Amino acid sequence: MRRLIPNCQEEALEDLYADLRFPDRPDRPYVVLHLVMSADGGATLRGRTGGMGGTADRLAFRRLREACDAILVGAGTVREETYRPPHLPPEAQARRIARGLAPLPRLVILTARAALDPDHRVFSDPDRAPLVVAPEDADPEALDRIARVAEVMRCGRGGVDLPRLLGLLRPRGIRWVVCEGGPALAAQLLASGLVDELFLTLAPWVVGSGERRLVEGALDPPRRLRLMEAREHGGDLLLRYALVPKEEPPGE
Repeated sequence: MRRLIPNCQEEALEDLYADLRFPDRPDRPYVVLHLVMSADGGATLRGRTGGMGGTADRLAFRRLREACDAILVGAGTVREETYRPPHLPPEAQARRIARGLAPLPRLVILTARAALDPDHRVFSDPDRAPLVVAPEDADPEALDRIARVAEVMRCGRGGVDLPRLLGLLRPRGIRWVVCEGGPALAAQLLASGLVDELFLTLAPWVVGSGERRLVEGALDPPRRLRLMEAREHGGDLLLRYALVPKEEPPGE
């Protein structure tokens, strides 16, 4: 693996994000967005993100999960990517415990319509039931079915109130969140100014217009990024960005 920024050098693949640490915000969890896209901006390959990124992207996926208290994901991504309860190898769980984290991160699923199948494999482990967050006006019968296999939280009307949700997660001891998509949730977090960092893998694919885009939703104003790190492995570019505060003038 070649690290390109902040200085160009060779490094072992296993060193990728091996000692990843994030700041602890007092007001809400520190939010990291982790996405993979093709060279032409597609977020999926044949309808799924799986298979787009290579070995380094898959390792980055595990390292980010190792560094967070919770995984935030939209219900559509849970269905499309056939999510299961979070899993990490024993050595990763041991590193988490040594840092004062739970052995595994909590999965938090956002759904606007409560359209989740209680028999989905994401609910297969009763000892690691996810937290499902839905608007207060979501279908009550659907939420009652989900409540049999998950913890349910109601937050917002007409859609999940993301700022309020993050404010509620922080007192639960959730300090660091990695959001794994999908594109609509990524857009909502970015538009609300709730993303602190973006980890983006640029994969060596061109997928065309039939696939989903990386971010789907209006961003007004657009958000600027500051490149912090860049690495290359197997044709993948692994980019780490900080979100520039909206009030910071261009060029700073």
